[in-house]
Amino acid sequence: MNSILPVENPNLSVAWAEAFLALMSPGCTEITPLVVTVTGINGEKIQENAEIRRLLDETLARYETSCLTVANTIFPKSLWNPARARALLYERYIKHAWPRVKKCRANNRGTYFQRLVAFENGANSVNQLEHVISTWQKGNHRHSALQLSIFDPRRDHNDCRQMGFPCLHQVCFTPLGTNGSAGLAVTGFYATQHIFEKAYGNYLGLCRLGHFAAHEMGLRLVRMNCIAASARLGNADKSEIEPMAARLRQLLQKPSPIPRT
Repeated sequence: MNSILPVENPNLSVAWAEAFLALMSPGCTEITPLVVTVTGINGEKIQENAEIRRLLDETLARYETSCLTVANTIFPKSLWNPARARALLYERYIKHAWPRVKKCRANNRGTYFQRLVAFENGANSVNQLEHVISTWQKGNHRHSALQLSIFDPRRDHNDCRQMGFPCLHQVCFTPLGTNGSAGLAVTGFYATQHIFEKAYGNYLGLCRLGHFAAHEMGLRLVRMNCIAASARLGNADKSEIEPMAARLRQLLQKPSPIPRT
């Protein structure tokens, strides 16, 4: 089933639940594309529903993951001290966190944050995140300068039938209003996205990355957009997670959105 679904909600948890329940609809196997927008963001404050997140994390625990685990691949919030120079975040991650992550990951070709701050370029890696922030601080407010690439054709264009990384291909920061007077939006572009296992953490990670960039650019994060060219449920069977879906329907107390064919 090919379909189109736009979801917009102030609450990140509700936005995710609406997308998830759409994929749980009978006969729905894929949404192409899925566009999710979360508007209830004020800097580091993100509107969430604690019961929805707890319900999802309890279910994800059976698959040995969590929303926070996924979010940390995009932005390792625990390593950032907003009162310190941002260079310390980069140093902590590349010198200390990344070597440990690399050893325990089945995919050692990188994490999203690693490619954002140390994109492979021969002997000299590229810190794209620092470039975007410093470019803005120098007065270059050209929107096309605020893009970061994760997909690397030199490494990711290959003949593997299945690759778990990278699903997120690009991140873009968009100042709203004159020179960001109305805030900053962050947008992530996914080729394929698994909504059950990954999407909530993806949304959370993008928000945290956007807040970091906005903080360093002297702006305020107000919106997160996530575009998935192909959104699928994930590796879980629908029957396994139907109890969670049933509870989500009760929490939302409204019919799930039906994708447009």
